[in-house]
Amino acid sequence: QVHLVESGGGLVQPGGSLRLSCVASGQASAEFFRISSMGWYRQAPGEQRELVARAPSGGGTHYADSAQGRFTISRDDNKSTLYLQMDGLKRGDTAVYYCNSSPPLVSWAQGTQVTVSS
Repeated sequence: QVHLVESGGGLVQPGGSLRLSCVASGQASAEFFRISSMGWYRQAPGEQRELVARAPSGGGTHYADSAQGRFTISRDDNKSTLYLQMDGLKRGDTAVYYCNSSPPLVSWAQGTQVTVSS
């Protein structure tokens, strides 16, 4: 079974930056990560979970309009780790951030809280 653990969230002022990480572990996690399109999702209070960015296994990146130009997704298949560099953070980016495959195939982990506030 594949387990995902997100980290790197925190409290940041508007305009600031954070870098999120997500590590996949467990049986067959390395293969799962390597062949999967992986994504970062977020869920703000009272809102549905949304896909923010994804990195297909074959390369390339895709972003939601809200993240385009500010967020950068990357992956290290050797470490089964997914990253999200977030720059120019806005209050509207406040949410719990999760990683999963895209579409999501693994149980959701607890995520990492990102709070953008002055």
